[in-house]
This record gives sequence, structure tokens and C-alpha cells, in this order.
Amino acid sequence: MMILVKAINEEVSFLKKKEAVFIGALLVISVVLCIFVYAVPHGTHGSIQITVDGELYGTYSLAEDQVIQIGDTNVCEIKDGEVKMTEADCPDHLCMKQPAVGSAGGYIVCLPNRVVIQGEGDSDSQDSESGFDAVV
Repeated sequence: MMILVKAINEEVSFLKKKEAVFIGALLVISVVLCIFVYAVPHGTHGSIQITVDGELYGTYSLAEDQVIQIGDTNVCEIKDGEVKMTEADCPDHLCMKQPAVGSAGGYIVCLPNRVVIQGEGDSDSQDSESGFDAVV
């Protein structure tokens, strides 16, 4: 009986060691992935397209910080790889309240002034046929 209990204890301790090694490996992999994700610079590449009244106003790189005057109505600012509407003469200023747009895409729209800012990624990183980067 004592031998059976000792064998069970050894087997349980062996499983605990395996579990500890497995959990440790998962933690190391998780930390490495987190470091990789946060170490990669975001929003430093790509560009934005600004259209006014349906016509292309200009294409600007997100790599260079700059302030862009859009006609007499709007001003946007590119800073740290993102663009934000900083001034607008529309009554509600909803375009100024929209979040910054980077190379991952997105839009800033000022309906009264018919201004649309669209974020675009690198042309190398997008699928040239469809523009999709993933299917969910």
C-alpha cells in the first residue's frame, strides 16, 4: 500500500513539473509577443488622401509632421504618423472630435465643408487586387 501511495505521489509531482514547464513556456511566449507588438513602430508609414467636394485635394505622407490648410475652411495636422482635424469653420465641429487617423485606415469627415480625410497603409502591405488585408 505504501509503495502505491509513493508511486502516485511521484506521478503527481511529475505532472506538476510538466504543468509548471508548460505554463512557464506560455508566459515566455506571451511576453515575447507583447514586446514584439509594442516595439514595432505604428503609423510611421503610409499616407492620407484628402478629398474636397468629391475631388482629390492632395495625398500626404504620414512620415513627415506637417500642418495642412484645406481651402479656407479646415486645417489638419499630421503628427507622429497620425492625422487629426485641428480647425474647422463648420457649426458643430464634429470633424475635430473624431479620433486621429493613421496608416491602418479610417476616415475623418466634415460634412458641411465636404472634406474627407482617408488614411491609407503602405502600398506594399496591401493586397493590390482587393485592398483587403484579412478575411474574418
